[in-house]
Amino acid sequence: MVMTTDTEQFTLEDFMKNPPENMEWVDEKLVEKTGRTLRHSEIQANLVWYWRTYINQSGKGGTVYVEMPCRTQKQGRRPDVSYLTPELLERYRNEPTLPQSPPLVAEIASPTDVAEELFAKAQEYLNSSCQEVWLVFPEGRRILILTENQTIAFQSGDSISTQVVLEGFKIAVDELLG
Repeated sequence: MVMTTDTEQFTLEDFMKNPPENMEWVDEKLVEKTGRTLRHSEIQANLVWYWRTYINQSGKGGTVYVEMPCRTQKQGRRPDVSYLTPELLERYRNEPTLPQSPPLVAEIASPTDVAEELFAKAQEYLNSSCQEVWLVFPEGRRILILTENQTIAFQSGDSISTQVVLEGFKIAVDELLG
């Protein structure tokens, strides 16, 4: 669920320079991210831990972020979890907002989220330099991975693996979702 905030003269450029906490810039308005649950936070923490452990053990480098502000083609977003490559870190580490989508993003559905909006957000990321989006549906115990060319579904009992970014990462859906 999102709540819009009355913002006079606040622009996407303002968001890029100084992104307000817990807010996104959507359709020319600041929108507060709401509706998260303890389960949402747990899965978010699990993804950070597993992705970070993998990049450290594999030597791939880069880092994992929670709610890192980024810009898509026309919006200012804060993906639930994202991964930045060493090259992107070197180039943008000191910027307040990443001027593109991260290469790997996970969005965790909250009970109040609308599936169509999550799919639209995933496409928005993919249209702005993202290579792989994970849509996590905790209640249905399903994860969808979207890339430029495919959508793959995983469910309880399956092992999930990255498709483009962090090649070689694999985990059981049930382990990730707890």
